[in-house]
Amino acid sequence: MLARNDVFSYDPLLAYAKDPQDPLILTFASAIELSRSSSRLAGREGFGLDHAEFCALLDRYFPGARGVYIRPAFPAAEAGRRAPADEFDSLLSLLLGHCSDAASETRWLAHAVAACCMGDDHLWQDMGLADRRALSDLLASYFPALFSRNTGGMRWKKFFYKQLCEREGAFVCRSPTCAECDEYANCFGSEEDDAWQPVKR
Repeated sequence: MLARNDVFSYDPLLAYAKDPQDPLILTFASAIELSRSSSRLAGREGFGLDHAEFCALLDRYFPGARGVYIRPAFPAAEAGRRAPADEFDSLLSLLLGHCSDAASETRWLAHAVAACCMGDDHLWQDMGLADRRALSDLLASYFPALFSRNTGGMRWKKFFYKQLCEREGAFVCRSPTCAECDEYANCFGSEEDDAWQPVKR
């Protein structure tokens, strides 16, 4: 089951999950679903992973699902209609540049988070997580340097795009500081009330 605003939606992939409550596995399941359903991820059926890596991910976290959830050679089949390199690739580059280590699961999570950023809800919702705390704990564990930059508690999707904006030197925001911006509430508004502390791996 995928957790969204305390309402649970069924994802048949989780029937294969080693641990359907694990936030990492929930994120992978959500990214797989988004890559199959979102036009913004056209041509990225394995949310940007190549065929071999996507098979390895399924075998590790969703044993038995490979024959159901992938075609034998989806990269070749999808290459001709892949969406233009844009937001996904930029977000993926940002996340890969801040991985805590070179482990395959960390790299896979970078791809999954970038894919889930293509959704329409809060990032934690599009990742199938129970709340923002679960998302922040994942980011603190797997992308600690990037996590530590968000000192003001900006919503994560907004924060990622702000990082891309600053990296490219294209400052879209016209206010001199976030505190003086008319859009402050859209970037920093509360998504839930409870305070939290990040969990170490």
